[in-house]
Formats: sequence, structure tokens, C-alpha cells
Amino acid sequence: MYHLNRNGRVLKSVGFILIVMLGFSCKKFLDEKPDKKLVTPTTLADLQALLDDATIMNIEKTSSSIEVSADDYFYPFANYNALETEEQGQYRWQQIAYNYINDWSNGYRPVYNSNLCLELLGKINKGQADAAKWDNVKGSALFYRAYYFLNLVWAFSKVYNGQTMDKDLGIVLRLVSDYNVPSVRVSVKSSYERILSDANESVKYLPNLPQHAYRPSKAAAYGLLARTYLSMGKYDSTYKYANLCLQLKSDLMDYNSDPSIAGLTSGTPFAKFNSETIFYSEMNSQYGAIAAFRGRVDSVLYASYATGDLRKIGFFLSATPYQRFKGSYSKNQTLWFSGIATDEMFLTRAECYARMDNKDGALGDLNTLLKKRWATGTFVPLTANTAVEALQLVLLERRKELLFRGLRWIDIKRLNRDGANLTLKRLINGVVYTLPPDDNRYALPLPKDIIDLTGMPQNPQ
Repeated sequence: MYHLNRNGRVLKSVGFILIVMLGFSCKKFLDEKPDKKLVTPTTLADLQALLDDATIMNIEKTSSSIEVSADDYFYPFANYNALETEEQGQYRWQQIAYNYINDWSNGYRPVYNSNLCLELLGKINKGQADAAKWDNVKGSALFYRAYYFLNLVWAFSKVYNGQTMDKDLGIVLRLVSDYNVPSVRVSVKSSYERILSDANESVKYLPNLPQHAYRPSKAAAYGLLARTYLSMGKYDSTYKYANLCLQLKSDLMDYNSDPSIAGLTSGTPFAKFNSETIFYSEMNSQYGAIAAFRGRVDSVLYASYATGDLRKIGFFLSATPYQRFKGSYSKNQTLWFSGIATDEMFLTRAECYARMDNKDGALGDLNTLLKKRWATGTFVPLTANTAVEALQLVLLERRKELLFRGLRWIDIKRLNRDGANLTLKRLINGVVYTLPPDDNRYALPLPKDIIDLTGMPQNPQ
């Protein structure tokens, strides 16, 4: 375990941070004065320790609502019936009133640490002897802020659309640590502009690769930029950054023989921080753990894995007559990996190749990945007659490779923007619930306590 809080002063300051963060959802904290005896971080080591606090910056901080709202799983009726009312409503895409703790508050906790570090870093001179440490704090704080802003906008805003981005509601761009500064929602356009600005700026300061996968790096920042541009539908830029990312890190595990795999039939086959991991984060377990235990993998999706495809063994656990997912890169069945990995970047670049009419480039990346996923001697390279056919192959393999990583929701949103016409369906005790393309409910509702406290507009449902 990468242990992070390495000095007493930073540990004391974390108490102050937690009080501040609770203030986002509980007004009484806004009326209380911070304990003046709490020590403020003052050194580069202090600031790095704050950013190295994985419990705040990496673990259970990305949205699980965007995963459990997607279509890679379903609840058998008995399992659905055992859910709480709130969880049932979420499964049906019904607006629910919910409060702290939630995806919104979880996402803004690392944003707070990032803002605090950027402010305090401005008071520390960048000396020649510690320039690399200063740069790492700067770049990391900018990366984390952009990373969580993107995850929040994926969850709580409509998909980026050039025709409506100026008026569609985005997120709150918290850029200072002062919790007395009012929270105001900006547009989707402004949200993406800030994400791109922070991510691009972070590249100037980060090392090519990190000391540990909990930490950001240039490779991670390029991966974040590729994710951002992909969700915007800007494929030239997506290709640029996916390619830059893979130039720095392109390892792929061979599912036949990689020493980090603890046997594909085991309950958690894939090592945490395995060689494909570029940046490590996890979805929060508020809804994810429930879906992991009670949810079952979509039957049509499971049937799409052919004999010889080792993912069919490594990703799934029998829950007769269905399947559960076990193949997260977190080595945990309930805390799902949501970070950036090389397999995602290969699929992202392959999609860009196909969309740019480069059939051979798309198939090259796709087959490079799949050769590592099939039993030795069984894989037959995929072929296509056109770039359009190659794109369909890439999109299918993207869904099969990246399930339960927090990516399917934004994929549905962006593909529907581009005309895919995907309608999600839930069959519950004979009743069919649907979520058609471009429905308002693709922007998940904000927490009730946040709306009550700030007066911000709620997403229409």
C-alpha cells in the first residue's frame, strides 16, 4: 500500500480539510470558525503529502452512479426488490432526493485539496534544488482538478454539444479553497474549457511516468486529454493525445502468461497497479458495491465473448443462471477501477483511426490488444472492408474490454449525440422502463442538500 501522510503537521491539517468539505453539504459547518490551532501545510513535503493522500485523491472518488445508470448489468427482480427505495429509483432513471455523502461531494474532495495546494504553492519559491518537487506538486494539483471536473461533468451535465454547450448546465468550477465563495454552475462549454486548460497546463510540470500509479504523470495527463476530447467528439485531438500517451506507456498484459495475473479463474484475477495502469482511481462503493453483488452482467453482452477469449474467464463469475463481474483492475469485486489504462488508450486511438478513415490503423491497434486477450494459438486477426466496419468492431471491443470502469455512460451519451440512437431499457417485473437518446435524465440529478444550500438550478428530469 502506498502510504501517504508522512508528517504530523499534514495529518493535523487534514482534520481542517474534512471539516471544510463537510461544509459543502451541511450549513452548520459554514457558521463555525476553523480551529486556529490546526496547522496549515507550509512546505513542499507537506503539499506533496496532501496530494499523496490516496483516501482523498484516488480511492472511491469517481462516480459510481454513472456506472449503475448504464446498461452493462441488470438486477433480477428478486435482487431489485431487495434494494432500498433510492437505489430502485436510480436503477429506473427516476429522479431521487439524496444527500451527503454522494458522487458530487466525493468528486469535490480532491478538488479542494488541489486548490489548497495550488494556493499554498504560490507562497513557496521554486528553487533550483527543489524545482522537480515544486513542479510535481503544481502539475499534480492541476491534473487532479481536471480529472475530477471531467468525471463530474460526465455525471451531472448533458453531453458536450456544439449547438447547445453555451446554455447547457455544467458543473461548479471550484478554483479556490475558500468555502465561503458561493458555488455557481457554469455552462458545459466553460466546464470543458477549464478541464482542457488545467490538463494542458499540468503537462508542463509532470514527469513522463510516475513513481507510483496513484500519482499523475505526463502519460496520465495525455490520457485525460484523450478522454476529454473523445467525449467532445473532437477526434483529431483525441488521436493526438492518445498517441502521445501510448508513446510514453504502451504495456499490455498477456492474459495467457502475465505473472501479475493470479489465475483467470480466481475471484480477483488482476493485480492492483498492474502494468497497464497509467493512473489509478476507484469508483465510490455507495452504489457500485450493491450493483457488484446483486447485479448481473447483461446477458447479450456476456454472450458476445467467444470461446478462446480469455476475458470470458477472467472477467466473469458464475451466479447461476447469470454472471457477475469480477475483472476489475482494482483486485476487488466491489471497488471498481476507474483510472486510465493502456488498453483504453489503444481502443481510443483505434476509434480515432477508424473515424479518420484509417482502417488499417484501427485494425492494427485492435488486433494488438486482442492478441493479448485470447488463448495462445486461437486468435484470428479481425478484418474489415471499410473504415466504417472497422469502427463497429472497435466500438464492440471497447464495450467488452472496458466494462465497469465508469466509461459506458459517457460512451452512450457521445454515441447518441453522433446518431447511434441507443435506447436503454430495464425490465422490472414485466414493466419496461426506457431511457431514450438525448433524454434529460442523462444529466444525473444533483444532491438535494446542495440545491437547498446554494440555490443552484437542479437538472431537469
